[in-house]
Amino acid sequence: MAKSGVVVERVDASAAAAARAAELRKELERAVKAIVSEEDSNVDAIDRALQALSALKDLKTKHPQRSSFREPASMPSPPDEFRCPLSKELMRDPVIVSTGQTYDRPFIQKWLKAGNRTCPRTQQVLSHTLLTPNHLIRDMIARWCESNGIQLPDPILYLSDEGLTEADRDHFLSLLEKMSSTVSEQKGAARELRLLTKRMPSFRALFGESVEAVPQLLCPLTQTKSQNDIHPDLQEDIITTLLNLSIHDNNKKLVAETPMVIPLLMSALRSGTIETRSNAAATLFTLSAVDSNKALIGKSGALKPLIDLLEEGHPLAIKDAASAIFNLCILHENKARAVRDGAVGVLLKKIIDKVHVDEHLSILAMLSTNQKAVEEMGELGAVPCLLNLIRETSCARNKENCIAVLHTICFSDRTKWKEIREEENMHRTISQLARNGTSRAKRKASGILDRLNRAVNLTHTA
Repeated sequence: MAKSGVVVERVDASAAAAARAAELRKELERAVKAIVSEEDSNVDAIDRALQALSALKDLKTKHPQRSSFREPASMPSPPDEFRCPLSKELMRDPVIVSTGQTYDRPFIQKWLKAGNRTCPRTQQVLSHTLLTPNHLIRDMIARWCESNGIQLPDPILYLSDEGLTEADRDHFLSLLEKMSSTVSEQKGAARELRLLTKRMPSFRALFGESVEAVPQLLCPLTQTKSQNDIHPDLQEDIITTLLNLSIHDNNKKLVAETPMVIPLLMSALRSGTIETRSNAAATLFTLSAVDSNKALIGKSGALKPLIDLLEEGHPLAIKDAASAIFNLCILHENKARAVRDGAVGVLLKKIIDKVHVDEHLSILAMLSTNQKAVEEMGELGAVPCLLNLIRETSCARNKENCIAVLHTICFSDRTKWKEIREEENMHRTISQLARNGTSRAKRKASGILDRLNRAVNLTHTA
């Protein structure tokens, strides 16, 4: 009887420790979510997380959790199907991979994060890395543990490495399912996905675990026959969610290469709320950080609607459109596309009107390596515009970009020499820049002066 009492006491102590650990994990989960929520002040949350971690460490030292999964001689050995093929231990959170095999979540996650894309047991290539809870095995393990006096922690209390619980993952999947449901459910799910991907980087990462996640998100936009049938708020939430996803580096290629993403972004550039249009431009900007995406976006024809949005000049959208065009035009072939789509005229008009001069001048300087762009600049009066700007602006970078464009024009079009020489004789604009500009501006200004002086000397010699 005494021995039986000791066993009961040990089980009670283990249960109490497990309950305390559960409370601490809940507190840790709340604190971590607060820390990653991008709020301004998370000092209290960090303190709470540290306290919870410290308490958990003390608890584990006194009551090692792993010991409850070992099989003493007095306890039956778990069936093989309850053991993880990787750890050989009793599974706490069994999940199914795409091949149908079941593993304990922490161990298969470690396998996948090491760069493996095959099933450890079958060696088959995984069609996706989404992990599906195996509720049947989980329930069978729970019943077996209960009948043998083993305390098995509830997996919902365990945070994954990304700060997500199993409940978070189930909720994520249910939201994606709702994107194929009624309009009312689509709107609710889209708004929640927008908020979750804004606040929690871990939710952005979830979209990278399955090739089907982004297409599911886009269902309301791809299944609608007419653009006029799309609810503006629903479109805005979906496009903004795409923007949030594209911030995550590992998602950039996945998002850009998903069929219909770029066409839907182009459509959003032309219609919807101004926030939808601005966020569509911002999404193309973030996606274009990857060189292969620059080519993909350029070939799709997205520069034209971006230039149209830039020309329209709405204060909320103009910077996002300019940033996207600049990034895309780093790729040489996209410069030709931008020139063909009317970028030079739009940029010069904005510069003359003193609208976001810094951004527009940077793009113009980038396009000046394209011969067709240089010809258009000359025809559209870029020379006097840029010379005036050098005199008027105090911004060294703008002076540098102006003289860089003028240098290209000067060396490409002899008909503009007279204009530049007259400016120099009247205001000494280029000479001053050759003395006081940035190192690049000095070099370009000196190059122009040298070209003009040689032209004069040749004339005198002749």
